[in-house]
Amino acid sequence: MTILVTGATGSVGSQIVDQLAARGAKVRTLVRDPAKARFPTGVEVAKGDLMDVDSVRAAMKGVRTLFLLNAVVPDEFTQALIALNLAREAGIERIVYLSVIHSDLYVNVPHFAGKHAVERMIEQMNLPATILRPAYFIDNDASLKDALTGPGIYPMPIGSKGLAMVATSDIAEVAAIELLRRDAADTPLPIDRIELVGPDLITETLVATIWSEALGRPIHYAGNDTAAFERALKARMPAWAAYDMRIMADRFQTEGMLPDEGAVERLVGILGRPLRSYRDFARKMAAGW
Repeated sequence: MTILVTGATGSVGSQIVDQLAARGAKVRTLVRDPAKARFPTGVEVAKGDLMDVDSVRAAMKGVRTLFLLNAVVPDEFTQALIALNLAREAGIERIVYLSVIHSDLYVNVPHFAGKHAVERMIEQMNLPATILRPAYFIDNDASLKDALTGPGIYPMPIGSKGLAMVATSDIAEVAAIELLRRDAADTPLPIDRIELVGPDLITETLVATIWSEALGRPIHYAGNDTAAFERALKARMPAWAAYDMRIMADRFQTEGMLPDEGAVERLVGILGRPLRSYRDFARKMAAGW
């Protein structure tokens, strides 16, 4: 049966499509501009947008299983509710939803709070879904090249509590495995949650050490001034998004992103291999820079 993947052109979604295609699944993607889509041979492309109800209805025809990923945009919450309601209308009883770790803890962070509300809808409507809850993406730090190779600073105010950063490739592989597990089930499976984390807690001290070793030069942590972080972000993103990231960074300082007991072991069991580490990521980036 067909698996529909939303957010299929993004860093996570595109890898999920690749994983599913490599495993022989019948995949359909929902994309705004099919002309720009680059997917493996055999992957179906449906033109549409999550705010365009008719296009989503059409994309869901004949679909058995749904992967729902919503970008961090002002109407993210509305997009998710529309998609889940349309999935229910279409009789889709196998869903994997990409939420975020500690959505119920970071309650003042807009995109966390929105995802938590979507989780509550899934629970209250008893939708048969796996809720994936990833920590901060390791791969986001590829964008820090100029700061690391120029002035030699790590500019993200991650604090000292620790973030269990996770590789997007691990997220995508777990998502594909879950989609196929639900798709293959004779009857809809109950709601489940999986924390997606990395093997290490990355702190301000450890991240500077890792990058210093990878680049062969001293790298300094820029500090925990989240107001300055917001000002810097506003140069390349809308003010609302920069403020959202600033509030998230405030919670990094007070809460961190600590996995539940047994989360790492569960992921290793699902994947059948060790989780990808931040240190390996840094070494790979440094070698390419």
